[in-house]
Amino acid sequence: MIYGDSRDCGFATCRKLSLAHGHYFGPSRDHHSGIRIVIGDAMAAGEIATGAGQVLLSIRATGGNPEALKAAGDAASQEYISQQLANRYPFDAVLSEEADDDSDRLVNHRVWIIDPLDGTREFSEPPRVDWAVHVALVEGGELVSGSVALPGEGLTFSTADQLPPRGPVPSRPRILVSRTRPTEHALMLADTLRGELVPMGSAGAKTMAVVRGDADIYVHSGGQWEWDSAAPVAIALAAGLHVSRLDGSPVRYNQPNPWLPDILICRSELAQRVIQLCRAAA
Repeated sequence: MIYGDSRDCGFATCRKLSLAHGHYFGPSRDHHSGIRIVIGDAMAAGEIATGAGQVLLSIRATGGNPEALKAAGDAASQEYISQQLANRYPFDAVLSEEADDDSDRLVNHRVWIIDPLDGTREFSEPPRVDWAVHVALVEGGELVSGSVALPGEGLTFSTADQLPPRGPVPSRPRILVSRTRPTEHALMLADTLRGELVPMGSAGAKTMAVVRGDADIYVHSGGQWEWDSAAPVAIALAAGLHVSRLDGSPVRYNQPNPWLPDILICRSELAQRVIQLCRAAA
């Protein structure tokens, strides 16, 4: 929900989100990035992701065994987001991890791609915070809006945010990997670039770490679904980061088969070298 007064944030006038969430939404701009931003939809995505995060925090506070928490969180967040989208955008299609795929989305101009709970394992392991809620919009085959909530940190990122600048790339790039199964490409990059492996949970949390400047490379070659990356990719593009497949080709969404074999999200300064190394390893 939007609170407070308008303020001048340098590019445009932005309305302030509650301090509990600490992010800003404003009129359309492209962040010199390669994503066309639709601000009204981005604001809605942020509100919905934040609300779903609050639902999840309430469920987590009740405790219970991990499997029960996972099931309850998935179901409650799916219900909340689907109801919000139905109320606000009754004619839009939805692709969700927690709902049956409807092929009608392939002929709909507007498709929301959502992951109601990205990082169910981390969600079920309080006090871990590396889990997320993803809400993204594809319009005419193009990502135009997205939001990632990190409820455990009280943060919501949106494509409408005024995102802070990142510092210089460190001499040893920080490479994000799964907590349990680092991919061969990540291990190769760490060895070749003398990088530091940083284990972390959900794809959303990993991508936001690069957006915030807490990491430099997120490379995943183990396969994901579109809902795992659509909202994080939208924000990464809005932040001026590089996003592609490992061979440098574009990442595309709302495809008939929503499986993505691999993805690269990294600092633009590192992109060419990383792609060259990944191609050589193919």
